Amino acid sequence: MDCSACAIKVESALKRLPGVSNISMNYSTETLSVRLDENRTSQEVIENKIRALGYTPKALSGISSGASPLNDQERGEQPWWKTRSGAMAVSVAAAIAIAFAMSIVRPELSFWAYGAAALLGLVPVARRAAVGALSGTPFSIETLMTVAASGAIAIGAAEEAAVVLFLFAVGELLERVAAGRARAGINTLINLVPRTARIEEAGQIREVPVERLCLGEIAVVRPGDRVPSDGEVIEGQSEVDEAPVTGESVPVAKGVGDQVYAGSINANGALRLRLTHTATDNTIARIIHLVEEAQGSRAPTARFIDRFSATYTPAAMAVAALIIVGPPLFAGADWYTWIYRGLATLLIACPCALVISTPSAIASGLAAGARRGLLIKGGAALETLGKVKTIAFDKTGTLTVGKPKVTDIIAIEGTEDDVLAKAAAVERGSSHPLGVSITAAAEARGLAIPQSFGGSTAVPGKAVTARLKEGFVSVSSPRYAAEVGASAEVSARVEPLEAEGKTVVVILLSKRPIGLVALRDEPREDAASGLTCLNALGIRTVLLTGDNRRTGAAIGRALGLEVQSELLPEAKLAAINDLKKTGPVAMIGDGINDAPALATADVGVAMGSGTDVALETAEAALLKNRVLGVAELVMLSRATLANIWQNITIALGLKAVFLISTVFGVTSLWMAILADTGATVLVTANALRLLRWR
Repeated sequence: MDCSACAIKVESALKRLPGVSNISMNYSTETLSVRLDENRTSQEVIENKIRALGYTPKALSGISSGASPLNDQERGEQPWWKTRSGAMAVSVAAAIAIAFAMSIVRPELSFWAYGAAALLGLVPVARRAAVGALSGTPFSIETLMTVAASGAIAIGAAEEAAVVLFLFAVGELLERVAAGRARAGINTLINLVPRTARIEEAGQIREVPVERLCLGEIAVVRPGDRVPSDGEVIEGQSEVDEAPVTGESVPVAKGVGDQVYAGSINANGALRLRLTHTATDNTIARIIHLVEEAQGSRAPTARFIDRFSATYTPAAMAVAALIIVGPPLFAGADWYTWIYRGLATLLIACPCALVISTPSAIASGLAAGARRGLLIKGGAALETLGKVKTIAFDKTGTLTVGKPKVTDIIAIEGTEDDVLAKAAAVERGSSHPLGVSITAAAEARGLAIPQSFGGSTAVPGKAVTARLKEGFVSVSSPRYAAEVGASAEVSARVEPLEAEGKTVVVILLSKRPIGLVALRDEPREDAASGLTCLNALGIRTVLLTGDNRRTGAAIGRALGLEVQSELLPEAKLAAINDLKKTGPVAMIGDGINDAPALATADVGVAMGSGTDVALETAEAALLKNRVLGVAELVMLSRATLANIWQNITIALGLKAVFLISTVFGVTSLWMAILADTGATVLVTANALRLLRWR
C-alpha cells in the first residue's frame, strides 16, 4: 500500500460485504483488522476482494495490539522489482523497447506494437478500476488512467498511451519506495530489541528467544549487551545508554532498584534484572505500536484532502469531458485536437501527488520525532502543536526534577524528629513526590516511624490524614491549616520559607499545628533554556501550580514565566479553559495527577522517560524528560505543517501550469502524466526530508 487512497478503496469495498464491521485499515503499516461474522461472509471472500483490488492479503498474528517487535519483522519490504508496480514498469518498458525496435524495422506495424505494449499496462489497471467501481470507488486514479489510455489508443496515439502507462507504473513504484522509507523509521525501532536474552535459572545461565520471556524472570546483561526487556536492577552497577529509547545521548547511571528499558545498551558493568514486562508490552513494543497507530490515523488536513479528492476527481472528469465536446460542438473545432487535449487534462487531474501530500509528511514527522524521543500519538496532535499560542506547565516533575528534598523542620510541639516521624507515618506508601521525600528523610535519620491505623485519606490539594496512637495527624497545606484554625504564628513562620521558593506543609495533631516541614524541588537543568526557546517561538508560557503564591512567584522569577498559584485540580481546568479563549493551548504535566488538565487542553504532553504513564496518557510524551523537548515538539510540528503546505502547493501548482499549457495545445499525453509523476516524486522527496529533521 502506498497512500491513504489505497486504504479508502479497501475500506469502501469491505463496507459493502455483509457481516463485516469495525474496519480498521492502516496503509502505513499495511495492516487491516475487521470484525467478521463468518456465517454471512467468509475470510476467503474478504481475501479475494482484496486481491481483486490489486493487493495481496497475508495473515499475521498479534499485529494490531501489543505485538512483539520480532513478529512485526515479518512485514519486510520487498525489493522494488518484485512489487506489482515494479514488475509492471519493467514489463511495459520492455514492451515499449520492443515496439520501438519494430517501428524501425517494420514502420507499418508501429501502431500495433505500441498498442500491444499499451494493452499490457492497461489490462491490470482497467481490471482494478472495474473492481473499484463495483466496490464503491468509481472515481479512482485507475479509472482516470483507464479512460485516458483507452481514449489515446482509440484516436491512434498508442505510442503515447504506452508511455503514459509506463510512467504511471513508475509513479506507483516511487510512492511504494517512499512509503517504505517512512516505514523504515519503525524498523529502526524494531531492530533495537535483541533476538535472545540470557536468563538465570537455578544458578545456570541459558539463552532463550526474547518472545519467551516471562514476568519475574532474572536476566543477566553483560557489558555491551542490549537490555532484552524492561526490568528492575537487583544486582550490579553500570551506566546504561538509553539513547535508542529516549534519544538522550548521555549514559545514565543504574544501580539496585533502578528501572532499565528494552533496547538500552549496558556500558561497563554486569547487571542482573528482574523483568517487569514481556517482549509484547515493553517500552520499545509500546512505542512501536503507538507510532504505528499514529501514522495510521488521519490528520485534519489529510481528512480534508481525502474529502476534497472525492469531489475533485469526478469534477476533473467533467471538466475533461467539457474540453472534449465543447469547442467541437460550439465552435466547430477539430474533434481529434480537443479529444487529445481532454485526455491530457484527464491525466493532469490524477490526484496522486495531492492525496499523498499530507499523510507522507505526517508519517515522516512522526517517525522523525520517535527517533528523537518525541512520541506523538497522531497527525491531529502533530498539527495542533505547531499552532498553539499558550503552553501551560505543571511544576512538580515537569519544570522541576520531581524529587523535592526536606530543607527545614520546625517543631512547634515536641522535637524535630517527632514532627518528621509523624509526617512520615501519614505519608508512608504515598506516591506523591512530597510524601516520598518526607518518608525518605525520616528513614535517612533512622527514625522509628509510628504505625497508622486504617491507612491514610486525602483531600486533594489540601491534606492527607491518618490515625496514629496519639490521634488524627494531618500533613496539610498552610491554607488548609488556616481554615481549621491554625494561629497567626504559624503563618509568620511559613512566609519566609515560601519566599525562598520552598513548599511548606503543616503537621496537625487533632487539627492543632505541631510543626512545619519545608521542601524544595530544584528546577530541571534545561528548564530556563527550554522556556526561553518557547518564548523565542512566540509562545506564551504559564505555570499552573497548587503551591502558594510566594513559592510560585519564586519559581516564576527564576524561570521567567507567568504564574497562577494555589490552584486546586478543578481550578486548573478553569485556567486551561480561560487560556483557550486566546488560541490553542498545550498542557505539559507528569501524566498522573494532571490527567484532567491534560485532557482539557488542545494537546496534552506527558513528561516521563518511557514510563507507562507517559506512554499511555496525553497525546504526546517526552521520553527524554527534558523541558527543551517541548520546544522541539513545536518546531517539529511547524516543520511538518510547512512541509504539508509545500507539498500541496507543488501538487496543485504543477497541475495548474500544465492545465493551462494543455488547453493551449502545448502539453502532450506523456508530458501530462509526467507532470503528475513528477509532482509525486517532488512531494515524496520533500516529505522524506523530515526524516532528517534536527
